[in-house]
Amino acid sequence: MTTTKKELSYFRLKLEAYLGEHFPERENDNAFVTARADEALTAYCDAVAQGFSHPEAESMASEVLHRGLHFSKYDTLVSVLENEFEKELPSPLPERLSPILLKNKAVQSVFDKYELSDDFGASPEYEKLYTELTGTIVLIIEVNGLPTIGGENMT
Repeated sequence: MTTTKKELSYFRLKLEAYLGEHFPERENDNAFVTARADEALTAYCDAVAQGFSHPEAESMASEVLHRGLHFSKYDTLVSVLENEFEKELPSPLPERLSPILLKNKAVQSVFDKYELSDDFGASPEYEKLYTELTGTIVLIIEVNGLPTIGGENMT
């Protein structure tokens, strides 16, 4: 029983750390975290019981743990901000602004146009999404009259 609690804690902590880095909007979703960590633990135990090595079982459990979490809206926004607004938003501003932008209706409507999946980042549609997000962020800046650090408008 102690082993199970230890392993459960491991998978929970691993998922919480991953969500904190790539899906900050989901890191407080305790029901999701608990269910997914339990699923990963079950996958790990089943794999060991079937004769897989511990590293193989760990790999299988990680697949379960990260299922549906390979494409991140947060990471995409950070990438857009870092690449397209590098001068205006030096680090760590992209990481701080991305969670705020994730709550913006205009930004969400851009994401909603696409069928996001684990491999979306490698699809041709990703470039369209990236371009639309860049334009949406420029519009948000213009509408809100947000200045840059140097005092000039970002447009």
